[in-house]
Amino acid sequence: MTSVGLPARRPPETALSRAAAWIRNPWGRPRFLAAATWLYLAWALLPVLAAILFSFNDGRSRSVWQGFSIRWWWGDPTFSVFHDPTLTHALTHSLELAVLDMAIATPLGVILALGLARWRGRGSGTANFLMLVPLVTPELAMAVALLLVFTQLSIVPFALVNLGTTAQVIGQVTFSLSYVVVIVRSRLASIGPEYEEAARDLGASPRQALRTVLVPLLFPAILASMLICFALSIDDFVVTQYMSSDAGTTTIPMYLYANARGGSTTPAINALATILVLVTLIGVGAAFAILRSFGRRTEARDTTEAVSGLAALEA
Repeated sequence: MTSVGLPARRPPETALSRAAAWIRNPWGRPRFLAAATWLYLAWALLPVLAAILFSFNDGRSRSVWQGFSIRWWWGDPTFSVFHDPTLTHALTHSLELAVLDMAIATPLGVILALGLARWRGRGSGTANFLMLVPLVTPELAMAVALLLVFTQLSIVPFALVNLGTTAQVIGQVTFSLSYVVVIVRSRLASIGPEYEEAARDLGASPRQALRTVLVPLLFPAILASMLICFALSIDDFVVTQYMSSDAGTTTIPMYLYANARGGSTTPAINALATILVLVTLIGVGAAFAILRSFGRRTEARDTTEAVSGLAALEA
């Protein structure tokens, strides 16, 4: 005999019913976002980690583990990264191009960012659009265009540039310049024109206001731009390949492309690729940390730096 008015007994919970309720809960965290993220990271990073692991393989195989060793980094007197002259030269030339690109593209990009930020006349919109073209142009198209310019045009100054280190530096500066402009202009937008206008009101010349007030505030963006240029340069393959002339202008990406699929290569090539990955990650990570740390700075601290510059002008 059933009791009238008593609530119906709930069925016992099972693991399946709890899982179904967890999935159907509209107020919980996204259910599959974390899983999709970790799957993507595993898909992208596990092959890289495997290549890094085999750079410490004791044998010559790049697919069969034969014990841990630093033989291919330093121990082997002939074939290790720091004893093989071919590998050492590729590493040295990559670092040389990266330093030159960083030293040239950063000041040019800062000057271009300042000029575009102040240009309000006719043609400013076109100039801003053209500045962004290297960011959206396929790198292969840019490399072919630069190759034709340096090899087919007989117009000065293009005729004075031969393929090699000089052409490689020009090509890398061409595509990395836009990154510097974007970073510096974003910092200029966050600073605003007030500090520079205050310096001018105190009698500073445009050069004094730029040097004493604006440059210290732009320093985080300038430093981050330098690191981004370094990472872009050392990781570039297409433009650098097209601008190269001989084996003396081979970089790490070029060497990896030419030799990674060869059956006779040793794990030294894995060690070389590991160096490339580490240098790129350090450069990009440092730039991100700098921008993030300075982005968290309060307006009061920015004001303190600007006021110190203004005080120097008054003195």
